[in-house]
Amino acid sequence: MKILIIEDEPHTANILKEFILKIRPQSEVLAVFESITQTVKFFTETLVYPELVFMDIQLADGLSFDIFPKVSIKCPVIFCTAYDQYTLKAFKNNGIEYLLKPVKEEDIEAAFQKVENFKQFTDPENEVMSLLKKTLSAKIRYKNSILIRVKESFIPIPILNIALFYVENEIVYAITFDNQKYPVFKPMADIENEIDPHQFYRISRQFLINRLAVKEIQPYFNRKVVVKTQFKLDQQLVVSRLKVTDFMNWIEKP
Repeated sequence: MKILIIEDEPHTANILKEFILKIRPQSEVLAVFESITQTVKFFTETLVYPELVFMDIQLADGLSFDIFPKVSIKCPVIFCTAYDQYTLKAFKNNGIEYLLKPVKEEDIEAAFQKVENFKQFTDPENEVMSLLKKTLSAKIRYKNSILIRVKESFIPIPILNIALFYVENEIVYAITFDNQKYPVFKPMADIENEIDPHQFYRISRQFLINRLAVKEIQPYFNRKVVVKTQFKLDQQLVVSRLKVTDFMNWIEKP
């Protein structure tokens, strides 16, 4: 589990980090921040989002509740504070637990258990859903090749030889890994439905990309990212802000 700590007292932050890694040694503490400004900057620029946040309420530059209107935090938050008057507001801002300082090891353990129980209950990837998805996937047969028109003939091109599909002047083209460009006389939506979504991802209305073509992913403005490939295109392969998290998760799937 990827965890973020927001705490302006270094001693408390260190203790909290020690407890976390002791109780859940498989966890990764992404960073420790002491202010609203640092936290907002992180969520604005990061490509790796936390799955859980431990958050103090009174930070170096104000109350941590001021973070939430500025950025989107979708993961659960465990609030750790010396004050008990913010309980209601905490639970209105992703709060799943409210711990009073000094925080004890058993408090952290109980909080983790609560988070994990909640996640198990709400996670669509539970055993039933997993089994259902596997059953449905087993029945789907995606295309292994696609017909490309060359002069007066059609030739089959293996899907795995295609690096990406893209739209140019309302025509869909396929670019192969040997840098050949072919027109495909099909709508992009039809192609997307006919090929394996594990292998290809629709990063935008214009581009459908093979995971093997992705060489590098670079941050872009407004929390977007740009995909770099070995091919020279007139336009950048930009992943929209709303798709970034899903795209990054797709890249990491085995």
